[in-house]
Amino acid sequence: MIGTVTLNLALDVTYKVDELVVGGSHRVGAVRQRAGGKGVNVARVAAALGHQVLVLGFVGGVTGELVAAELFDAGLTALLTPIAGETRRTVAIVNGTDGDATIFNEAGPSVTTDEWRAFLDRMPWGRLGVLACSGSLPPGLPADAYAELAVRARHHDVLTVIDAGGDALTAAARAGAVVRSNAAELRDALGDVSVEDGARQLVELGATAAVITDGSHGMVAADNKVVRRALPVETVSGNPTGAGDACTAVVAAAVAESPAPDWSAVLKSAVAASAAAVLTPVAGDIDLGAYRRWQPLVAVK
Repeated sequence: MIGTVTLNLALDVTYKVDELVVGGSHRVGAVRQRAGGKGVNVARVAAALGHQVLVLGFVGGVTGELVAAELFDAGLTALLTPIAGETRRTVAIVNGTDGDATIFNEAGPSVTTDEWRAFLDRMPWGRLGVLACSGSLPPGLPADAYAELAVRARHHDVLTVIDAGGDALTAAARAGAVVRSNAAELRDALGDVSVEDGARQLVELGATAAVITDGSHGMVAADNKVVRRALPVETVSGNPTGAGDACTAVVAAAVAESPAPDWSAVLKSAVAASAAAVLTPVAGDIDLGAYRRWQPLVAVK
């Protein structure tokens, strides 16, 4: 089973407008509302690809109840830890003219030390093959919260995949996780480096492997032997907000199946899944037809 950790769960609201004009008034053509946060998106994609998933995170207030109910309605098994604060909302405005999305992310509720301890105490380690941790940390948690989860997981012989940026990314690398980020997050953590050099540095810090998305330039994976880059099959337009989460889902599934996966094969699947996610209107969905069509065509060097 793939456990997906979203420490900053959200209720995602997506508006579709004909054209986004700053300062203007807009008529919303369609509204979608569902449980979100990067780890939830990972769970949805992994489930769509045929894997068992367990959603883990914090929920609080009326918004938290809506999140829990939507996860149930979506058929996603969840083990959620209650907190006193109100679960956050995010708003994505998708521009019908070019498909670009403008995102507004609330910071999220503060999590207390006792609530964090309760979350850790409830972790069902015996049920997990891999733990995938994604997204921002809510106020109140230390920057090494994901790294702490990685260390605890290792004590229970559970592998971790951590998608993070900044200090959380380097801390996860030092904890021995498979780390995931995009190029901007990588440079925020390590400075002005190439994606290949940054991925290599994360492995040198202690990461089992590093997988970095690089926008239209594809994706890079590094382990302690080699650095690989996969190139996209074609340019796609749509909603890019879930592309990185689709990548994390593929990486987590591969690590669950083998502690030392074939990273060339993983990159092929991850690039195809990321592009196929862009074709869907909301994060967490994937165009399975496009994924299967593109996967064998991705070039890795």
